[in-house]
Amino acid sequence: MPSPLPAGDSAPADGSLPAASLAEVGTRPLGIYLHVPFCRTRCGYCDFNTYTPAELRSDAALTAGREPVADLKETGDAYLKAALTEIDLAATVLGGEAPPVSTVFVGGGTPTLLPAETLVGLLRRIEDRFGLAAGVEVTTEANPESVSPVSLETLRAGGFTRISFGMQSAVPHVLATLDRVHAPGRPVAAVAEARAAGFSQISLDLIYGTPGESLEDWRRSLEVAMSAGADHVSAYALVVEPGTSMAARVRRGELPLPDDDDQADKYLLAEEMLTTAGFQAYEVSNWATRPDAVCRHNLGYWRGDHWWGIGPGAHSHVGGTRWWNVKHPAAYATRLASGTSPAQAREILSDADRQLEQVLLEIRLAEGMPLDRLTSRGRRRVPDLAGRGLIVATDGRLRLTLTGRLLADGVVRELVD
Repeated sequence: MPSPLPAGDSAPADGSLPAASLAEVGTRPLGIYLHVPFCRTRCGYCDFNTYTPAELRSDAALTAGREPVADLKETGDAYLKAALTEIDLAATVLGGEAPPVSTVFVGGGTPTLLPAETLVGLLRRIEDRFGLAAGVEVTTEANPESVSPVSLETLRAGGFTRISFGMQSAVPHVLATLDRVHAPGRPVAAVAEARAAGFSQISLDLIYGTPGESLEDWRRSLEVAMSAGADHVSAYALVVEPGTSMAARVRRGELPLPDDDDQADKYLLAEEMLTTAGFQAYEVSNWATRPDAVCRHNLGYWRGDHWWGIGPGAHSHVGGTRWWNVKHPAAYATRLASGTSPAQAREILSDADRQLEQVLLEIRLAEGMPLDRLTSRGRRRVPDLAGRGLIVATDGRLRLTLTGRLLADGVVRELVD
């Protein structure tokens, strides 16, 4: 089952925010995250807040993903109605001080199980209620098998500018261990279809360290990803999350746990191959071929900007207030249908909490973070970390070295403890 939400404090039924948080609304860029929590099948490693038809005990929530729908308002789907209602709620709560939305990211789950027209309709509601900033970035995640040339053309014509495909691997036995259902060659074809539809920003997501994956298997996945013509690659070390079917297989001795040294070797190989091919790491796990190919929405998270998360289990942050929605689609829809905020709980961050978060997130960026983010104790540890080759401190900023990227969590602990 997906990871539990934190406890937090009670959230107001009307979704209102503290005056201090509202006062910050216009001071930073605003992003919208829209969570579509549906998948046809569940991958064995996944603990995201997603639901298959069997888990919902009904496929009603996915009906819109199986039959084309001409009008979003006519679908009758509880999730879609609720998402539209939460967009309206967000606009009401943030009020006239909210800036036009700079980035929209539709994630999941598998957003492209819904018809492309439905996703475009949700984007139109965001545009109607907030406005879209000039040069807005609009991303959707997609499984390679869940799109077609026609659906991609509809998304692009409707205002989507970026698409991120879940490739994970190019090797059949690795895909099988991950319970991925697409054919190994399908991501390459999907990239070509997206390019033909007019997308200039295309990303591939990869996972390394799957049990049974050799270094040559990983090399093959990188080669295929680079040959596909994507301009962005995300590469994440596999984590065996409690409660997943993969964790159960590890517990039964069917699979070994990922090996830290093996994953380090694969990260270094990714850095070597991607850099040689013209990609540059702009965050620990993300590489882009050029500055305008980076994911600006995710940069907003790492830089501490504001975002409102729409959908079951989605998280939000505005002006030092963080909150998260109820997880189940039925509970989410019921709350919004009754005029109640879907927020399950929230927390109001202290200045010290916010400073700590900035260190945790900004240190991951290639641009680094200002040294004055650190406490006096943290600054005293900089010379030692630099002497060990884990960081560099220049021009008033702190940046991880390649070795430091491998040990990023440990570096952060030393800086903030």
